[in-house]
Amino acid sequence: MHWPFEAFIGLRYLRAKRRNGFISFISLISIVGIALGVAALIIVLSVMNGFQKEIRGRILSVASHLEVSTYDGRLDHWRQVAQVGSAQPHVLAGAPFVNGQGLFSAYGNVRGGLVRGIEPALEDKVVDVGRHMVAGKLESLRPGEFGMALGAELARQLNVGLGDKVMLFVPQGTITPAGMLPRSKQFTVVGIFKVDMFEFDASLAMVNLRDAQVLSRMGDSVSGVRFKLDDPMLAPTVKQALRAKLPQNLVTDWTDTNSNYFRAVQIEKRMMTIILTLIVAVAAFNLVSTLVMVVTDKQADIAILRTLGASPASIMKIFMIQGSVAGVLGTLSGVASGVLIALNLDVIVPLIERVIGSKILSSEVYMIDYLPSDVQWSDVSTITLISLALALFATLYPSWRAARTQPAEALRYE
Repeated sequence: MHWPFEAFIGLRYLRAKRRNGFISFISLISIVGIALGVAALIIVLSVMNGFQKEIRGRILSVASHLEVSTYDGRLDHWRQVAQVGSAQPHVLAGAPFVNGQGLFSAYGNVRGGLVRGIEPALEDKVVDVGRHMVAGKLESLRPGEFGMALGAELARQLNVGLGDKVMLFVPQGTITPAGMLPRSKQFTVVGIFKVDMFEFDASLAMVNLRDAQVLSRMGDSVSGVRFKLDDPMLAPTVKQALRAKLPQNLVTDWTDTNSNYFRAVQIEKRMMTIILTLIVAVAAFNLVSTLVMVVTDKQADIAILRTLGASPASIMKIFMIQGSVAGVLGTLSGVASGVLIALNLDVIVPLIERVIGSKILSSEVYMIDYLPSDVQWSDVSTITLISLALALFATLYPSWRAARTQPAEALRYE
């Protein structure tokens, strides 16, 4: 195989020699810097993608994809709404619900939280809470028996388990001779669920729909109807279609109720991408100083090549090849190490936690207590192209400077 002489000379310049070992060391540092920047960018984006995916999955295990309600919190014709919603494309199931705030009291412990009235058979088709039951079953919430399913953290705070009694106080008051008193009802704990999201595990309780209607004095009305889609990402599209069908109702989707969180994650992801890309850029532009030193060191060689007939374009290609190969080596090394680490974070992070003796993440602050990772190959390819482009761009000035070398000037003092 015959290599073009530009490639042969450019690759030869990459090899360290005794008199230019320092230049080769600087070149090695540039390659390592590019590799570290690319690896860090891949790992950080994979963790943020995994975090977003994990939180979204956990939110949707309790929150529905789509909700239809009213501005006053009382939906009378909910069966008609459920029928209209279920007839929409991509809608798999619907379920009515009653939402309300409540105060839970047991064994001297008092906690506030959200009370949700559900139809267990229908609810299980809309969200995945049934699969997260750690004790009891969702089907145990039978009408008239006033059973209650608690989040695991809420149950721990109240110090209750299956079969224990919990007194529930709701804001709807009862007028008595002594004045307005909050309404209360004793419930029996028939289930405990754990969705691994502190917000829900510590504040959500579910009761039968009919019991919630009785307690809230809503008759046959509900707070709204929840729907599940075959693709959660289509929720905004289906929402617009439902708004046209139900103009008098309030239609929201999961992106509305959690918009601030996901917007914050998206902004954070973009900022981290910009910051880490700048790190890659700094490492890539270290190639500029490396190639400038190489060009200065090789002045005599460049002059000889010119006198032998090499064109300025050929000289420029020599140094562009040298710098580009360094950029490619750094990029490929960074991609390989970054993907390898990102795919094995579930092993690496627990090992680090055992070494330092503490948890890196707290579920009370970050909603989850481990670092999830979701390597998206579109991100990897984008990072690779950006790194290669920066490395190639960094070679242009030194290569152009080398091409402008005048043989007579370069050989005057040789």
